[in-house]
Amino acid sequence: MSAATGAGVQWDARQGVRHDAGAGARRVLERCDELAAVSALAHGIERVHLSPEHACANALAAGWVRECGARTWTDQAGNLWGRLEGREPGLPALVLGSHLDTVTDAGRYDGVLGVLSAVEVARRLAPRAGELPFALELVAFSDEEGTRFSTALTGSSAVAGTWDEAWWERRDRDGVTVRRAAEEFGLDPSRIGEAARAPQDLVGYLELHIEQGPLLEAAGRPLGVVTSVAGARRFAGRVVGEARHAGGTPYPARRDALVGAAEVVLAVERLAVQRGGIATVGRLQAHPGGVNVVPGLVEFSLDVRAERDEDRDALVAAVEEHARGVCAERRLGFELTEVHRAAGVGCDADLTASVVAGIAATGDADPLRTWSRAGHDAMAVAAVTPVAMLFVRCEGGVSHAPAEAVTAADVAAGLDALEAAVLDVAARRA
Repeated sequence: MSAATGAGVQWDARQGVRHDAGAGARRVLERCDELAAVSALAHGIERVHLSPEHACANALAAGWVRECGARTWTDQAGNLWGRLEGREPGLPALVLGSHLDTVTDAGRYDGVLGVLSAVEVARRLAPRAGELPFALELVAFSDEEGTRFSTALTGSSAVAGTWDEAWWERRDRDGVTVRRAAEEFGLDPSRIGEAARAPQDLVGYLELHIEQGPLLEAAGRPLGVVTSVAGARRFAGRVVGEARHAGGTPYPARRDALVGAAEVVLAVERLAVQRGGIATVGRLQAHPGGVNVVPGLVEFSLDVRAERDEDRDALVAAVEEHARGVCAERRLGFELTEVHRAAGVGCDADLTASVVAGIAATGDADPLRTWSRAGHDAMAVAAVTPVAMLFVRCEGGVSHAPAEAVTAADVAAGLDALEAAVLDVAARRA
């Protein structure tokens, strides 16, 4: 636990545990429910990049940010920001946040809990923000999931100055390009560079997120420290055969794309388990799709992750080699096109020490440490400033599904820990 004196101010992580955390947790959870109602689905949650729901969620969150006394703005990537000045105007900022976009049929806490926890911590610190040795900024990133355009982390990449101009021409399932969607949202694609932040203007980035896994629950811990975030590679795959009549085509004459793809999918799981990585086929579509037609084409997605990038890449190579062998044996074509790549990121030692101090302030002196199997905006932000993360336990480790759940007690602990971490950063910089 750190404490330091600067400009006559005593900063101590223990000061972060002075509030009615239960009331703050209830407020956060109520706001999660409000955002859950902002959805493109009548029954379920879907809130994708540059959609009307994105605009509505930004507006709703902006109102809560302004209640803290912060000024707000939306950058040219669609990210929502808020800022509380420190002990003098224009200081570099410590950024807290996560994302507001979702997968299809999502839970209500992935990303959202991090954004609203940041807002609640800003509300607590607002009366003393003028004493902080940095500005405090909040961010709600616009496109962590990549659900609409199959390109994840675009909002945070724009902030890091790593926007890829090729993304403008990516299309959604209706053929709408990112460029057109941005213009309809009220953004100016020619000004995307304005979203980038300079390293000298930032102190670091702290992200609270639900774990999206079962380790904390198994250990009986409400909170955990993230040591690194695994880098993911995503692919669009195709197995190409020949569509023919199901009744009239004997097996020796068949080039059944779906049977070949099924072998590939089974191999993906087997190779991932053998190599200690994670590989998932989340989407599989057979064409032409008739009940009496041998499938001539199968399109599928592939997501591959591992703790280290070199292990992930070796797993990709093994999957591709096996798949090509399977398809060649069955006289099928095989195509694999990479659509997303993010390098794994290690969390900053100093900021992580502040997260450890923050969790210690809640009573857990030796927090559980784990690497994140899921990707997060922190991965992209690390290109421009140091990052650190803390996890909040979620029931059963379930995420990206309606059953996503957290407890008010765990959220209260997360709020105390995040606030205490901010104060510890202040202590180290005082």
